[in-house]
Amino acid sequence: MVVCFLIHTVCPVSALSAGDSRILYSRLFGPEKLTLLHRTAEEQRLAQKEALGLVARQVHSAVSASREASGRVLVETGLGEEATALSDAENGVLSLADMEPFAGRCIALWLGVQFLAFTLVCQPHENLLLAEGTLRNLARHCLEELRLLGPGSEVLLKSDRVDAMLQRFLPHGQLLFLNHRFAHTMDKELSSYVGK
Repeated sequence: MVVCFLIHTVCPVSALSAGDSRILYSRLFGPEKLTLLHRTAEEQRLAQKEALGLVARQVHSAVSASREASGRVLVETGLGEEATALSDAENGVLSLADMEPFAGRCIALWLGVQFLAFTLVCQPHENLLLAEGTLRNLARHCLEELRLLGPGSEVLLKSDRVDAMLQRFLPHGQLLFLNHRFAHTMDKELSSYVGK
């Protein structure tokens, strides 16, 4: 099962320090329950926010290390060049320690596209190839349909569209095996919904 999906920054934004990352969108899957008996809902929300921030910072470090090791110069692309940006994207896998709100050890798959990172946190027994394909599909749809590489793009204002994509490709956090025909049908449905 997928535990959460994140879209966050991986490059310093003027308001951020060099090692910081801003979470633009997050979605937790699974039951919403308090993990400690004496913890309030507000304390639980703050613990989840801190855990997601920690994941985003770890992915930010991994993307930065990958870019430095490859020696490639990051060339920014604009609208209409989403496929090029996605094909040049760095990707990787991180093992996450046991921490809240995740129950047990988890695996984070990340995809660094320009100044954004798309991250799926999965349970360790999940099919990582299927999870990577789903992550690439979600990233492609986010980049193409929501125009995330364009100037003034605000993921925060388009969260309902990201929710619709997740509902189609990750219903209740479950990875789906998709054949080509079914994936094409889902792409059409999603494009018609997002185009409205």
